[in-house]
Amino acid sequence: MSDTLRVTPRPTRRVSQRFLVAVMAAWALLVTAGFFALWRYKATAAVASETGPPARWPEGSRLRPATDRATLVLFAHPKCGCTHATVTELARLMARMHDQVEARIAVVRPAEVPADWDDTELVARAVAIPGATVSRDEGGIEANRFGVTASGHVVVYDRSGRRLFSGGLTSSRGHEGESFGSMRIHSLLTTGMADRADAPVFGCALDGHHGFATEGES
Repeated sequence: MSDTLRVTPRPTRRVSQRFLVAVMAAWALLVTAGFFALWRYKATAAVASETGPPARWPEGSRLRPATDRATLVLFAHPKCGCTHATVTELARLMARMHDQVEARIAVVRPAEVPADWDDTELVARAVAIPGATVSRDEGGIEANRFGVTASGHVVVYDRSGRRLFSGGLTSSRGHEGESFGSMRIHSLLTTGMADRADAPVFGCALDGHHGFATEGES
């Protein structure tokens, strides 16, 4: 009597296909969740201060307002990737409105950081904007005076020192292109009217230097 040859059955093609489908479905779910988390982060505005910018140009400020036109003040963290888009939109705004507004860009610099800590591409791009003056805001003193807590926050005052607008120039974090903020500033400076005098701000917090996004991140 001959021995019976026993062969262990191999996994069927159907089982392999089911496993592949399950792996692909799990991968698609992870990718979708990642995109959703990124979209949610980019669409989340910064938390504004309780008081916000004062209705009049703050007394004691070292930032000097223009006397013959409106003044726009932008507060920026030099390592906030989100603020690159704001600088781009400010350059576009100034190219159109340079005869009606001057820009003051205050680069917030926390205490006890190296001398070259704020020598970044963002600051270099801000310096290159015609009609804009860039200065250091040591310890965030000016940001506190203006009631600003997030990088990318813009405040516009008319020539008499009355606040016209407070908000951001982008529609989400790091997004370039037309936004409610830029459209409202343009309308306020050209017609004196707008549907609103504010817009969400999308940027890093200005209350310290350890928690900021590094340059290139958003």
